[in-house]
Amino acid sequence: MLAAEVQFPMLRSSLLATAALLTTAVSAQQPMPPDYRGPQTLIPGIYVTPIPNVPFSANVEIVSHVKLDNGTETIRTTTAKVARLSSGKIRNEQRQMLPATVKVEPALLSAHIYDPQTRKSTFLNPATHIAREIILSQPPRPAPNSVPQSAPSNNPNYREENLGTQEMDGLQLTGIRKVRTIPAQLSTTGKEVAITDEYWYSPVLQIYMLISHKDPRSGEQIVAVRNVDRHEPLQDLFEVPTGYKEVDETPVAVAR
Repeated sequence: MLAAEVQFPMLRSSLLATAALLTTAVSAQQPMPPDYRGPQTLIPGIYVTPIPNVPFSANVEIVSHVKLDNGTETIRTTTAKVARLSSGKIRNEQRQMLPATVKVEPALLSAHIYDPQTRKSTFLNPATHIAREIILSQPPRPAPNSVPQSAPSNNPNYREENLGTQEMDGLQLTGIRKVRTIPAQLSTTGKEVAITDEYWYSPVLQIYMLISHKDPRSGEQIVAVRNVDRHEPLQDLFEVPTGYKEVDETPVAVAR
């Protein structure tokens, strides 16, 4: 079921409804063609564009429905927080993926803070209470599959569709579907495999609000931005917490 056919809450409910039948837990995954690596541990959330004058905060809900060759499948979910100040400074989190039947707040694994005015990128590690800081020579790049990947227009194993518009959380979104076909001899299954990615973009917030990734070899992942608040977030979210050790990892060659 693709995001263009049904709103995310319906899709998420459908996935979660099957969770009670799933008893074997496996790691969530995020493969991207053509280098299929099997189930992966982490799923990228969204890329928060560090632009000024468009403040917001929101939750990022991730649902991973994984299927393995032996018939085992499981659903894992998480909810992280993202935010952006009027200055363009951003915060993005990575939280633990949990079985859908577990109803607790997912543990914070890491948080990324980036200030486009100073180009300082800070990674917070709650386990060690260390804040790794680096002055970047260019803005951070989106994680794989957090934005649409480009492909040659003459690639016979690739097609792209414009999905039009839909509304989500009061925002008008534009959609695109990208389908990549992996030939049977390269798919690890002996059969031709079609991998489908959908991206729904908010021109107002300049972020992807909904991302769907579907691979028949492993399962489906949904990443959705929910509960958008257009007010200025709290400044404390963008500061290094008290008790953290700040470590400057900026290369000497990078201009200050």
